[in-house]
Amino acid sequence: MMRMLIVALLLTAFTRRAAAQTSREDIYSQAVLYRQRVALEKDLRQRITGSNMSLPLDSSSEDKYMSACWAISQFLIYSPQVATGFDTLFHGYNTLSYDTKKAFLEAVYAVAPQRYASQMWSILDDQPDPKLFSLCAAYLYRVDTSTGNSNTGDPERGSSEGQTLAECRHWANFCPKSNSCKLKIRMVEKFPGYDTIPVLQELASYLSYHTSQQRSHLPDLSSLFAYQRAKKQKTIYSFQRWDRDYPGMAVIQGEDGQFIKDAQGRIQVFQQLARSGSNLPYFITDGSTPQGVYSIQGTDVSRTSFIGPTPNIQLLMPFEGAWDKYFHQDTAMSAPDSLQMYLQLLPPSWRSYTPMMEAWTAGRIGRTEIIAHGTTIDPEFFKAMPFYPMTPTMGCLCAKELWNPTTGHPLVSEQLNLINAWLSTPAKKGYLYVINVDDKRQPITRAEVERFILTDQNPGY
Repeated sequence: MMRMLIVALLLTAFTRRAAAQTSREDIYSQAVLYRQRVALEKDLRQRITGSNMSLPLDSSSEDKYMSACWAISQFLIYSPQVATGFDTLFHGYNTLSYDTKKAFLEAVYAVAPQRYASQMWSILDDQPDPKLFSLCAAYLYRVDTSTGNSNTGDPERGSSEGQTLAECRHWANFCPKSNSCKLKIRMVEKFPGYDTIPVLQELASYLSYHTSQQRSHLPDLSSLFAYQRAKKQKTIYSFQRWDRDYPGMAVIQGEDGQFIKDAQGRIQVFQQLARSGSNLPYFITDGSTPQGVYSIQGTDVSRTSFIGPTPNIQLLMPFEGAWDKYFHQDTAMSAPDSLQMYLQLLPPSWRSYTPMMEAWTAGRIGRTEIIAHGTTIDPEFFKAMPFYPMTPTMGCLCAKELWNPTTGHPLVSEQLNLINAWLSTPAKKGYLYVINVDDKRQPITRAEVERFILTDQNPGY
């Protein structure tokens, strides 16, 4: 049963359309009641990630291990029992099903960022599946960058990041500590046709350019605002940090180019977390939300108890569903030049800014079902994390929601505020842009968002 609840986080099945504004009094969740939360936490810690991770690993217990791994990734639980279970799963890795392997590697990435490098190298060396190989490589790359070694190269050549595969091979003897080079070499040796496999194409790019992209200059935001204003396109902008441990903020620009304001005349801002539980890279399923352009299809209400009853914003990624729906076309489109049309959603000065291609690339690889929603998950699971009291997801944009554990109604709902603001102006479809603005290690603030918007270069405000 618990496995079904955890897997349900992946689903976006809906019971009714949310076509009108909703009041806070209309929203109720039994899942947030005190007894429900206490019972869930007890079950998660004692049974799901406790006793189940101490079982002998065989065909009858593998599903329990997989359920535990999903729970570990979502609720970020790491304990002696979890460590014991990880050791068991590493030892029996070759006997596991694909789904259990993926859930296990994701859980290790989520809660044990340094401890299992040697085991990950062993799995990577014998890993024939491109997606699981990429997951292992992402773990090992993070180990390297977190210790400051990934940019260590020959003193006369400088950083190893950005080198070609041939250069990595040549200089590997001079930069033995650079996992970036090692991983690219292992990839091309194991998958000679890696450049025909989308996930490995993006892995190669990620290993080569991720750190430099974090330090790159963001194009002028005012040009993006002006471009959408000229197109009369209703838009949500979700401003985020490169480090997704820190929450971002969303704003809405109406068809008239004006940013939606509150009753006091201030721009309305809505806190959003773009971090998944695992915090895997954007191109891996269940990773944190990719940057780029999402197509807003409307609003709905989820059946999933962890997402909760607050209306959500339905999004399409590139390659997810019909292209005419993504581009809001009236007639069916046959074999469109999707890349060129995607780039047309950005002003000319933004089209060469590679980070905005993350959503397009992730969709091409196969990521789907990213929406903007609320949450009923108890934030106390994450009280030691920088994003507290917000909660991570399986890769969606999650707004802050705090609940009354006695009444089951929301005390604070940034998601409800976002939905009602979106529905307060004409047009129910548009686009949502996820943009990492910089690599500061702090939440995005209202003052920053106001500086982005209130400039002489944005006279439409």
